[in-house]
Amino acid sequence: MTATASTTARRAPASSTTVLRTPRPTTRWQFATLGVVALIGIAVPFILPPAEMAIAMRVVIFAIMGIGWNMMSGFGGMFSFGHAAYFGIGSYVTAILLVDFGISPWIGLVAGMIVAAAAGVGISYLALRYKLTGAYYALSTFAFAEMLRLFVVGNDALNGTVGFTLPVLRGDDWGMFQFPAGSPYYFWIGIGMLVAALAVVILFLQSRTGRFTQAARDDDLAAAAIGVNVLRYKLTTVAISAAITAAAGTLYLQYYMFIDPELAFGANVSNNAIITAVVGGVATVWGPLVGAVVVAPLSDLVAAFLRHPPEWLSFIQGHGGLDILIYAIILIACVLLLPRGIYGTIKHWAVKK
Repeated sequence: MTATASTTARRAPASSTTVLRTPRPTTRWQFATLGVVALIGIAVPFILPPAEMAIAMRVVIFAIMGIGWNMMSGFGGMFSFGHAAYFGIGSYVTAILLVDFGISPWIGLVAGMIVAAAAGVGISYLALRYKLTGAYYALSTFAFAEMLRLFVVGNDALNGTVGFTLPVLRGDDWGMFQFPAGSPYYFWIGIGMLVAALAVVILFLQSRTGRFTQAARDDDLAAAAIGVNVLRYKLTTVAISAAITAAAGTLYLQYYMFIDPELAFGANVSNNAIITAVVGGVATVWGPLVGAVVVAPLSDLVAAFLRHPPEWLSFIQGHGGLDILIYAIILIACVLLLPRGIYGTIKHWAVKK
């Protein structure tokens, strides 16, 4: 009897740890897919007409934003309504360093990622330290983004509501991250950032940090009981998420050459990050990319449809606001019919088969 009890006691910790030591899925196909994404990205400017490249660029920016949000909310389990905070920090840090001090946007990119990561860790530490979880944590992220927006609006040193317009340079200037309008270099740089963000996610999920983070997401009490420092791993995930989202902010600034408080910190930015990940598939590697391919061009497709509807639908032509209604209906239908997202549903069906 004693021997049996002793054996059971010795085996208990091992069985608990098994959750964190399950065999890691091979990453070979994931990196192979990443290589295909990179090759397609390189080819896109040669395939799409110049007029469509703006939409392709939006796909890339949305995808990076979705990846950043998915890192924290999908894999980390900390739902965020305020990812605009990190997007805005990335764009504003880069803009201030460039416009006010003449510092290269590449340095601004790194600085913005660091500041955003530090801000994310700071606000999340306070929230988690005082047990703000679930809806309360989500509201704290929204409040943080809104606080930053109001701070920038009322701060003359940050140009208030006017925002920043980047100085226009002539020709290609890699050092200042600026190229002529319509240059494919912006898109290729964006693809490089997108591939890097996806690579970070793949490596994160295969790492000890990624496995512990997901264990804490699934059951933080059980993870803490087997010795996982839940707070530390959650904050690490927040830092990575914030840094990725800040990179999207810098890319947006350099491509459009303008930023203001609403574009940087507005609720629409957070919504786009959330919708992209949800439509594609939360807590999946490729979901945000699939979601971006669907969501980013959707508003343009709906607007084009309403401008030139089929003859039997000619009565909808020219009705203001109808495009927003149709856009919302399509998104709601996606969520209701595919609750796991597009990629998440395909992956689920493939596993079942």
